Amino acid sequence: MKKPTASSVLKALKSALAKESGVHITVSSKSGTTFNSVVADLGTKGGSETFISGKSNIKISVTPTYAYLSGNASGLTTLVGLTAAQQKLVGTKSIAMKAGTSPYTSFKSNLTTTAFAAFLPTSKGIVLSRDKYRHYVLTWSTKATSTIQKSTSVLTISSGKKTLPIKEVVSSKTGGGTTKFSKWGESAVGPTPSAASTISYSKVIKAVNG
Repeated sequence: MKKPTASSVLKALKSALAKESGVHITVSSKSGTTFNSVVADLGTKGGSETFISGKSNIKISVTPTYAYLSGNASGLTTLVGLTAAQQKLVGTKSIAMKAGTSPYTSFKSNLTTTAFAAFLPTSKGIVLSRDKYRHYVLTWSTKATSTIQKSTSVLTISSGKKTLPIKEVVSSKTGGGTTKFSKWGESAVGPTPSAASTISYSKVIKAVNG
């Protein structure tokens, strides 16, 4: 890339992402005094994610036909929003959500390659620099809103054959996090639990309304 600019690097990044079939992502972050971690694998037809926040955890798996959600008691109530009665009904089983339903569509958009668009910064005022390995480094700030603090993001992008993300660091006054990208091109599909270890989403909803 001759005389790269922030704009040309972003263009190359967008082009490179469109050709990738998957990626492995790890995220470590802190919000106040709570530490969070995410391990995810995104593919073209499915993916999986394990999210841990303090003592709460959930696991999500997406296949071409179903999405599955499980977690510990605090994860299902605090992170997912189930009631105590719902959580008791689910127990250690996985909630099964069929393709075509709203929950499935939501999980699929976050755990497949369609989520790659989220890797692209949308803020104005992006500054381009290079690190000691000559990789591209994009830096930008996100203004505070009524729900989020002002933050600074630093995205490191490979200057090799493929212009793909390596790491992103986000910092704010009370927290921040680091996201690392690896195994570009992997073919990820979430695991499928046995039928005996699942409970339908509709059954859980009926328990809520009942």
